[in-house]
Amino acid sequence: MGAGFGVAFTPENLLFVFIGVLAGTVIGILPGLGPMSAIALMIPIAFGMDPTTAIIMLAGVYYGAIFGGSTSSILLNAPGVAGTVATSFDGYPMARKGAAGKALAIAAIASFTGGTIGVVLLMLIAPALSSFAVSFGPADYFALMVLGLTAVVTLGGRNITKGLIAAVAGVMVSLVGIDSQTATLRFTFGMPELYEGVKFLIVALGLFALAEVFSMLARRGAGGADGAMSSLRLNRRELGRIAGPTGRGSILGFFTGVLPGAGATVASFLSYSMEKRIAKDGDTFGSGNPKGVAAPEAGNNAAAVGSFVPMLTLGVPGSGTTAILLGALLVLGVTPGPMMLSDRPEMFWGLVASMYVGNIVLLVLNLPLIPLFAKVLKTPRAVLIPLVVVFCVVGVYGLSFSVFDLWLMLGFGVVGYLMRQNGFPAAPMILGLILGSMMERSMRQALQISYGDWTTFVTSPYSAALLGLTVVVLVWPLVKRLRKGAPATAAGAPAEGAEKEDTTTTP
Repeated sequence: MGAGFGVAFTPENLLFVFIGVLAGTVIGILPGLGPMSAIALMIPIAFGMDPTTAIIMLAGVYYGAIFGGSTSSILLNAPGVAGTVATSFDGYPMARKGAAGKALAIAAIASFTGGTIGVVLLMLIAPALSSFAVSFGPADYFALMVLGLTAVVTLGGRNITKGLIAAVAGVMVSLVGIDSQTATLRFTFGMPELYEGVKFLIVALGLFALAEVFSMLARRGAGGADGAMSSLRLNRRELGRIAGPTGRGSILGFFTGVLPGAGATVASFLSYSMEKRIAKDGDTFGSGNPKGVAAPEAGNNAAAVGSFVPMLTLGVPGSGTTAILLGALLVLGVTPGPMMLSDRPEMFWGLVASMYVGNIVLLVLNLPLIPLFAKVLKTPRAVLIPLVVVFCVVGVYGLSFSVFDLWLMLGFGVVGYLMRQNGFPAAPMILGLILGSMMERSMRQALQISYGDWTTFVTSPYSAALLGLTVVVLVWPLVKRLRKGAPATAAGAPAEGAEKEDTTTTP
């Protein structure tokens, strides 16, 4: 950790920690622009940077967006990110009662605590998990990635079939281009521009940023936040009331975030529902209970940190957002995995140390600047939409100076908008794109080692257990359907980046 702080405290890295968390906070409080869109927009800035500095900045954007997303949830009942939907259940009623300042202060303190506890657990658990992961073979990695993709499908929306379709579409897109093992062309339709495959940034900006632009254009009218702000101060009694929910939400959120496919959204709902069940005043949740703000805010920020564990130690994204981060690292020439702690220790421990610094910066930024950030909600769409489009065009065109890539991004933007309109989650598609080629490579390696024996996927104990868990994850919603006689639904909230339902009203 001493070496990590040595990396984090360099002037350049301190600057980009600040830039990352500030950009993430501002983008997070804008309704609709979540952490995935934020990171996708920041990736072009990361090109050409030192990989350690780049991941420090992009990670700051991630947990900064989760940190700042509570502002619009509390002030407007319009969550800036999917992970803060649960915060609006009690945060918005508090704001209506004239306690918006206290609600925002509780959210900031709980977010800081959850993020810090998450970093401590990351520091303690990640090395052990990395040592364990070294024993994984190709068959085990294939099964792990199948489980991660399946978890996103089942948690990514109400209709599992639509989630599976999105995931398969992402895997199909990942197979476009020249086969790395046989050098044959696949799904290029005679277009030389597709020989190198479909670039990750094109899909990410199209599915999330451009799709959001189209959604903004489809929606009319824009509300502004009330400039009145109550006191931000909390007395000892109020701090005592939120201490338990914050601690429990932090621990539950971190371990939820470690699970591939769960992410901050699921963690926030789980933390909220757990606290509502065990609290003596649980019947007051939904009417402005401060515990209902503290628990989900601690949970989603701890989960944001926890999702780095499988990405850094196994090379498997723990959420849709870390899938984008994984893609960014691969573009920068860094391959996360079990050997990262030994091969790139300065990057791993520098990132962990920067998270400590970033959480402190976020707390210092958010408490005094809450009234200023609230004014960002009044940004006219006539200004916001052109800025997003310019970022997308410059980012994609700067990759290869190809107009074809711009048309391709526009096509994915239309696809992303249609997916939103018809209830198809975007997170499984982006994960399918990231994991597709990796799954294929691990499957081929496993079959080569076993001389074409497919039973290798069930004779390996780790692989058999993970595939068995995958079957359980897929079958369990069907069992619930048979029991209740209702359509199969996911056992959780919408995943990050998935189309959010109108669940932001007080339950």
